[in-house]
Amino acid sequence: MKALHLILFFLICSGQANSQETSPISKSTKQVLFLGNSITYAGQYITYVETYYRLKHPESSIEWINLGLPSETVSGLSEEGHAGGAFPRPDLHERLSRVFNQLKPDLVFANYGMNDGIYKPLDDLRFQKYKDGILWLAHAISTMGAKGVFLTPPIYDPAKGEAYANVLDNYSDWLLSKSYTDHWDVIDTHWPMRKFLEEKRKDDPSYYLAKDGIHPGPTGHWLMAREILFFLGETEVSAYEEFSEAIENMPNSKGLLELISNKQAIQRDAWLRSTGHLRPGLNEGLPMEEAQKKISELEKQIQSLLN
Repeated sequence: MKALHLILFFLICSGQANSQETSPISKSTKQVLFLGNSITYAGQYITYVETYYRLKHPESSIEWINLGLPSETVSGLSEEGHAGGAFPRPDLHERLSRVFNQLKPDLVFANYGMNDGIYKPLDDLRFQKYKDGILWLAHAISTMGAKGVFLTPPIYDPAKGEAYANVLDNYSDWLLSKSYTDHWDVIDTHWPMRKFLEEKRKDDPSYYLAKDGIHPGPTGHWLMAREILFFLGETEVSAYEEFSEAIENMPNSKGLLELISNKQAIQRDAWLRSTGHLRPGLNEGLPMEEAQKKISELEKQIQSLLN
């Protein structure tokens, strides 16, 4: 696997590999769901995706739902003493059936891997747990009749630890291999982020995408959103290093971004409350009926900016 990810990194850096194929959203798509850990829960990349997509397709009525959960894994693993011993990492297996009982997404984006190696060096048993979890999730998505799209995990900053950066290199390469062996839809966010970071550090060795090595800031979230949007057919986004550049000539874009960010946060918290989870310490969402009223009010304001 190490040889494979070195080859992929060389191809991306040399511009000889197409970073992503495209698969525009079908006209029948009504609901898009994002699953993942704290990076997805933070949701900035999802806000960027919905904002840009709606600016380009103001007639769209697609519902974009963030159900990321901080600390979560798809592998079911948790390191000893996680969160100071307060609680083990939540496991997607515990809640997915409730999510799919209440939501009926047509398209599911899954973003796992960052926590699944539990911040230890590469290990075959832990790697297999990640593979098993992803395979289980792919089957669950297919069984409920949705299209699954898997994101390679964002990078762990090598400056914070080469060993764990290598773990995510390997997890990403395995996931990318599924697009060739099993024709999965896989979006590579990992290697483009790695390339971007390496290029920036040539001029500024102190540059970072994630201050803690894990949770990306706005630029990192844009790099993720950019690959998703490219996959959805918005190929022009490749020209922009920042989200602000991508929307600067679009009317009402800043106001729209703020409204969509507020809407997604209310919606996320309400659905997490409704579907349930075992992760302590999160803001309690509104009851769904109350949340839907607020979401409807925000949607009216969003539509007024799009019209």
